[in-house]
Amino acid sequence: MASSFRVCRMHMRGTGSLLKRIQIIDTCLQRRIVTNVVEPSNVLKNEENGEQEGWKAFDAIQLERQEQAERSVLISCHSKTNEKKFLKYLSIHGDIKNSFFYESYGTYAVVEFANQESIASLHEAVNLPVVSNESVVPFKSRLLSLRSLGAAVVPNSQTGPKCKPQATIPLTELIQRLSKEESIDHQVTSLMKAYQVTEENTRLRFLVCSLLKDIAAAYFPECNVRPFGSSVNGFGKLGCDLDMFLDLDGISGRNVAMPKAGLVLEYQMKRSNSERAVTQSILSVVGECVDRFGPGCVGVQKILNARCPLVRFSHQPSNFQCDLTANNRVAMKTSELLYLYGCLDGRVRGLVFAVRCWARVHSVTSSIPGAWISNFSLTVMVLFYLQRRATPLIPTLDHLRSLAGPADKSVIEGNDCTFVSDLSKIQPQDNTETLEQLLCGFFHFYSTFPFARKSINIRKGKEQTKPEVVPLHIQNPFEVSLNVSKNVNAAQLERFVALCQEGAWQLEQSATLTRGTGHAPSPWGLAALLVPAAGTPGIKGRKKRKREPASERIKSLLESLKNKI
Repeated sequence: MASSFRVCRMHMRGTGSLLKRIQIIDTCLQRRIVTNVVEPSNVLKNEENGEQEGWKAFDAIQLERQEQAERSVLISCHSKTNEKKFLKYLSIHGDIKNSFFYESYGTYAVVEFANQESIASLHEAVNLPVVSNESVVPFKSRLLSLRSLGAAVVPNSQTGPKCKPQATIPLTELIQRLSKEESIDHQVTSLMKAYQVTEENTRLRFLVCSLLKDIAAAYFPECNVRPFGSSVNGFGKLGCDLDMFLDLDGISGRNVAMPKAGLVLEYQMKRSNSERAVTQSILSVVGECVDRFGPGCVGVQKILNARCPLVRFSHQPSNFQCDLTANNRVAMKTSELLYLYGCLDGRVRGLVFAVRCWARVHSVTSSIPGAWISNFSLTVMVLFYLQRRATPLIPTLDHLRSLAGPADKSVIEGNDCTFVSDLSKIQPQDNTETLEQLLCGFFHFYSTFPFARKSINIRKGKEQTKPEVVPLHIQNPFEVSLNVSKNVNAAQLERFVALCQEGAWQLEQSATLTRGTGHAPSPWGLAALLVPAAGTPGIKGRKKRKREPASERIKSLLESLKNKI
């Protein structure tokens, strides 16, 4: 169909406006093809036939996921559990809408019932554990254990249930898979399929949040615990940390109309000097409960003096590293913004996945706190680059704000977080570049970016003069006075620039290489970019590599930059 538009285009050179419309339609078709190759895990499916329902607003998806989680339980099972008999046993409490098994510290099953009443029925049939010489805390949650009395549940089961993967494939296997692809565009698509958060992993993330809500609700009955960041913004890698926040804004009584005269009742409450002190008190108490009473929660740390106070712990049943904050509403709006950008064009998610995977392999990013560039900062850098193309791929945040309606108005703690939430109001861009062109362009763009003088700003979509003397300045999209990359030091930024120079050279060389077609073809294109450097991380270690032309290329680029300066 797209090719037919190109044929029509040849016969209509004289009709400029009509040609422009055809180009836009053609671009939309190309985007739709790219977008449909890899389906974001945040797009819900029709439960009856598994078909995609189409794009949904961010808030609508979060609400549906939370409702799924409230109807779900997490059950520790024997590795040889007979899946059919297991589900039949649970179905006496109500219809089961969805279920899957996975492995963490043992075998676990996530079971979603069709109705909330089934959870109450199930709780009535669950026993408290009896352990000799030990005492248990009688805290009832939806994290359960299945015991087999005799052979009632696992008769003649040799292999056990089929488990859904909850971790990415090894890097060596990924490189082999990408090396067999026909183009860099296909390599990026294959990378997303292998690395993106799956439907099952997304359900598990919301379920863990729901289990934490059960603990916090003992003190705040109307609270909610919501995931944010990579778990929901569409750019999450399978196995990434679970960031969540305790949402207390939904507690009733805040906006009750006060009568002008007469009697009125108010809750008696403790008072504090600041909202930060209140947040610290709440997280301290909830963190203590998670540590003392939360089944499966280990290694609890209360980091209350950080800029954003949090509770950090490991949830063993899901194998998630969890960070719990409170009332982090700006972070939630940021997650929604990234989700919207990812939905505008399938190439956005593809490029972010490719760049973030490359960055992790070469230690540009790290899961350990330090002077590294964070995944969020790197994602903002990709978005900024796409705004700075000769033909922009995505609009600026200010443009999205100009399209917002009254319902989109959002001011959080004095920060204007307003932007349009309806995808249909955003006109598609005319950019028709391939993922290969965009990936190569990313490395070229940042290998020559004037980091010493300029700041990155996706709100304006253009370089700004640095407001402070730091190696890397990336303005927070909503809290504009914050630099999200303030932790990055000069050495790490220099590594990033040098790696971008070498990445650009490698992609240019891939155009002249013969692509392998055997069982074990040599890495090329994106696969070559993901080959780890020999020796210790850093540019000094990379000079020991045998690829001398790359080193010479870097030297010449550095010399040309010095001459320009």
